[in-house]
This record gives sequence, C-alpha cells and structure tokens, in this order.
Amino acid sequence: MVRIKKYTTDFSRRRFVENTAAGVLGAGVLSPVWTSAEENGDFSASYPEELLSIEEYTRGGLKPGDTIDANNVDSVQDLLDPVRFMQIKQQGRKLELVKATTDLTKLSPVEYIEATMRHKGMASFNSEGNVVVNGDKPWVGGNPFPEPKNAMELFAAITLTWGRHDVSCYPVKTFEQNSNGDINYKYELVWIEFAPTGRIKVEPLPYWPGHEDKLRYQSVLFTVPQDYKGTSFLNVWHYDQRKFPQLFGYLPQFKRVRKFPTSQRFEPLLPGSHLYFSDVWAAGDPFLTWGNFKTIARGPFLAGLTGNWDSSDENWDGKTHGGAKGDTFWDTKVELVPEAIVCEAEPTGYARAPISKKRVWFDARTGLPLCMVTYDRKGEMFKSFDGAYSVYDDKGKQVMDGAYPYWSWTHVHAHDVQSNHMSRLKQVQEITGGWKWWVNRGLDVYDDFLTKSALRRLGT
Repeated sequence: MVRIKKYTTDFSRRRFVENTAAGVLGAGVLSPVWTSAEENGDFSASYPEELLSIEEYTRGGLKPGDTIDANNVDSVQDLLDPVRFMQIKQQGRKLELVKATTDLTKLSPVEYIEATMRHKGMASFNSEGNVVVNGDKPWVGGNPFPEPKNAMELFAAITLTWGRHDVSCYPVKTFEQNSNGDINYKYELVWIEFAPTGRIKVEPLPYWPGHEDKLRYQSVLFTVPQDYKGTSFLNVWHYDQRKFPQLFGYLPQFKRVRKFPTSQRFEPLLPGSHLYFSDVWAAGDPFLTWGNFKTIARGPFLAGLTGNWDSSDENWDGKTHGGAKGDTFWDTKVELVPEAIVCEAEPTGYARAPISKKRVWFDARTGLPLCMVTYDRKGEMFKSFDGAYSVYDDKGKQVMDGAYPYWSWTHVHAHDVQSNHMSRLKQVQEITGGWKWWVNRGLDVYDDFLTKSALRRLGT
C-alpha cells in the first residue's frame, strides 16, 4: 500500500521562508515547541516527520548509524555551515549520525527547562536594552525568550546564561595545531562560571543579595604547561550589558594581580591560541556592545546535541581523526535539528575589532548556539566555532548533577580558516594538579575562585 505523506519537504521549506519573511521566529512548524513540551517534554508534535528523521529527510539516503564523509557530504550540504562542509570535503573530517532527539529535557539541564517554562512571558527589554522582569528587576532564570521574535532576543538569552547552570567548573584540555597538523601548544585549565542573578537551583534564589548588579563572575586558571602554571584571569560582568566586564589577571612571574583593558576582546590570552574572550559561547561580550542584529535564514541543520559523552572514556579525553596527522577533529555524533535560526550581529562597540560580523546558527527550540562563523573586515570568512553537547548518560552509566544526569558541552573546534590553525578544546573529568569537574556548588565558590585575592592564592 502506498503511504501518502501529509507534509512534504516543500511544505517545511515554504513555512520556514514565510515565517522568516514575516519575522516570526518562535520554534515549531505545526505547533509551538514549548506548548507541545509542557506535559512531558516531548515536542515531536511540533514538526512533520521529515524534520525529525534524517532517513525521511534524505529519502533513505542516510540513516542513524551512518557516517557523513567526503563521499556523501554533498547530499547534506544544505544542513551544514560552509566551514564544516569544507572540513569534511577536503580535510578528512567525519560526522556520525544518531537519531534526532524529541525530548526537550535532553537538550538542556532539567532545572533550566523547568525555570524557562515557569518564567515564560515574564522577560522584556527596558529602555536601556537590558533584559528585566517587573520593569526593573534582573532576569530570574531560564531562557528569557524561549519563543524569540528577533535575533537580539536570541543573542541576549545566550549571553545571560552561558552554561545554563548556576555554577560550573570545567576542567579543560586544549590543543593548538598549525596548518601542518603539528601540536605546538597544549594547555590545561580550570574554567569557573558563577551566576549571581538568574539563579535556578542553588540558594539563594533568584539573586545573591548585594550582587544584583552583576551578571556573572568567571575565572580561568592554567595548570599546564609549567611556564604558564598559575596564570589566571577573572572576568566580572555587570548586569548592564552596555558596560564592559572588569578583567583582572595574575601573572606568576610578576607576583601580582593587574587590571587589563577589557574593551580589547579580540586578542588571544596565551601564545599559540586563536581564541578570544569574545568567542566564548558565541556570546563572549555584553550583547549591547554588538548591534545590527539580523535574522538571515532558518531551516533544518546537523549538530552535536546528544551521545557525545562516552562512558568508557575514563577521563572524558575523547578521540580524534582527520586532518594532516589524523588528529585534527574530535569524533562527533550529530543529529537532525528540525529548526535552526541563522542570525548575524556586528561589533558596534569595538572600533578596532578584526572582525566585521559573526553569523550564528541557533537551535530554535532551546536557543543553544550550534555553530558560529566570523568574518574579517573585508567580509571574508575568518574563524569558525562548532562543538558538541550531551547529557552525560551512556550505556547505563551516568554523571549526576543532583537528581538528574549532568548536561553540558563536551568539546569545541575553533578553526582559523585563513591560517588553517585549529584550537581543540575538551571538557574532561580531571586535569593536572588534581582539579576535577563539579557543578552547582554553594556561595563558597566566590571566595575560593572569584576574587582578586583568590587569583593570588591560586597562582602560588
């Protein structure tokens, strides 16, 4: 018997084009995602099956378990950003396909999803452009704009809550590879994020009294190599997104903390690295120091959202492939994202920025940044950033965050396409010095890691 589909590929494409032209950005083709997911987290009723199955989308050409490589990447070029397409086509990168996720609680921390639903409709912009509730209070937690109406709302949402936890400690290993595939620098570091506002899990909620004027405290401590052991930086973010964060650094060779000019957001912190503070989470700067927000397109996309934590990998170190020496790219599992929104923004607050704009692919359902490409002042592609997320739940083993399995990023590629330099980052369980992963600790984290005196103590 011939099965007649109710919705075709052309139906979805037309709907995406119509909604983009009309300025309608809320996620969902058949019904709003957050309405569908309210009962049990499942949003499959919001999309036709062709947008929830790579097999349906490619008409049987690809299925979960298959690998995208140079031989078949042309068939999914419309589901990739231009840099990943080039990496697969020319540099030996591969992507493993997995089944698309239809449970919203697998795509962000459960408490973050619950807070988003609880606070839905409460957020607005004040006259200064900051996100507020009740006219003048800081945001209270979760995604302030789960059904975004414009690009600015998407950028604001990710800037307000980078990692979607109240407090996070990420042990990270980074590898800096040149165009020949040689790893010239290896760094190990501890990255701390602490939210004094918009808190959803760790008391006090939703604000830390006396710190309501701050958006986040964020520090980084380097433990490897020996030459940079003890080097640390502290970012103190104002809630007012018109203001630059305060940036302090401790340099062991000088035995003192110094203040750095934070308007210089486009310079690498350490030799060999091509990563800037501006690049973090595709939203490393206060969002009101950027402008000319635009929505460019929307449609299905391939991204690493689930299955990227391997329980058999004891320290979460990850495996690699491709490139000049077989180790340029992290092994990554990707799935069909039914709806991504492609947005652009320009660095209006930075007269000497080396980039003219950034283009970011956001997951329309969650507001997560899936991929970013920046462009130089001539309009040529400069750098790309893509990574992977996952619930840390695999083959019966789990890493727990309280009552639920931990959700977070797993790895990142930062590729300077002009020099063909690759920065690879991996969240691991433990790095040199005994620094281990943890999440959602109490207020003691502030004194331990997020003051100038903490920088001095950690650096010695």
